[in-house]
Amino acid sequence: MRVGLVCPYSLTIPGGVQNQVMGLARVLRRRGHEARVLAPCDGPPPAPFVTSVGNSVLNAANGSIAPIAPDPAAQFRTIRALWDERFDVLHLHEPLVPGPTMTALMLKPAPIVGTFHAAGSQPAYTVAGGLVNWAASRLDVKVAVSRDALALVEPHVRGPWTLLFNGIDGARFAAAEPWPTEGPTVFFLGRHEPRKGLEVLLGAVGLLPPDARLWVAGGGEDTPELRRRFPDPRIEFLGRIDDAERDRRMAGADVFCAPSLGGESFGIILLEAMAASTPVVAGDIPGYAQVAAGPAPDGSVPAEPAAVLVAPGDPSALATAITRVLTDREAAAELCRRGVARAALFDLEELCDRYLELYDLARRPHA
Repeated sequence: MRVGLVCPYSLTIPGGVQNQVMGLARVLRRRGHEARVLAPCDGPPPAPFVTSVGNSVLNAANGSIAPIAPDPAAQFRTIRALWDERFDVLHLHEPLVPGPTMTALMLKPAPIVGTFHAAGSQPAYTVAGGLVNWAASRLDVKVAVSRDALALVEPHVRGPWTLLFNGIDGARFAAAEPWPTEGPTVFFLGRHEPRKGLEVLLGAVGLLPPDARLWVAGGGEDTPELRRRFPDPRIEFLGRIDDAERDRRMAGADVFCAPSLGGESFGIILLEAMAASTPVVAGDIPGYAQVAAGPAPDGSVPAEPAAVLVAPGDPSALATAITRVLTDREAAAELCRRGVARAALFDLEELCDRYLELYDLARRPHA
């Protein structure tokens, strides 16, 4: 089957949707399907099966910055690629975001599966309600990656809906060689913006054991100010790191911390840390609670959470939770055990099986 996965966000800028698109494409290709990704790329495409539609521009959205490509040149490249590739099915991630996904939706050269990732607030859904519904009506199958994502889009887009959680390549993280550490180490990875809660974590560092260190990966507009305000020598700002270093630091850390304040529809990065056998401490927000303690794709619910969840925005509570994991080896080992078991339920191989069923469903009226 020829599958076109279309992503509205630049693949050369880290992000959860981008990682999901690339991971699914790799699994599809391993299974013998001709999967290609169409997306913006600010630099060389990250894989031979990626077709770049051009550079992105940064756009404020849902408390974050989205690297999208709404310019006419990107749409012309998208149209050309769609006609040249002759896909059997298109899989649009965030199909209503301006850029290549919306263009593919309007053109519709093949049956379409649309996956909605965002949670939080999207005023455009209300302002352009009629247009949104008309555009979404061109989707043959509609998928939401979490209950929060479904709660955002369902009032504005008619169903039926399929709830299908994101997945991870568990073997990749389990195989990563741990990055060497010089003492108890906490790892943060994400954009340096308010909703990710990095400021809260930096404020908690002074309350951690004296030998604890913090790795901070990623970047953003807030980085210079955060570096100025938190000059603690135990904090190491790494900047943007490649996937190999990311996986190794994930495996090498004693705690992975995701102190987000909200706006996360799902916690795929928590599952990646769990698969790497790293204990997770995270903000107690709905998307993360789903990962740690909600129903898994098979319907099972864990007896105990697979992560420590802390009230968002509280540096003292965050420091207390991290300190316990760093100093209580039995608690840390138990978190690792739960996390590995939990991550196994969200493996991309299982997700690929489900999407292949949905691709067939989308094609059925067109066969």
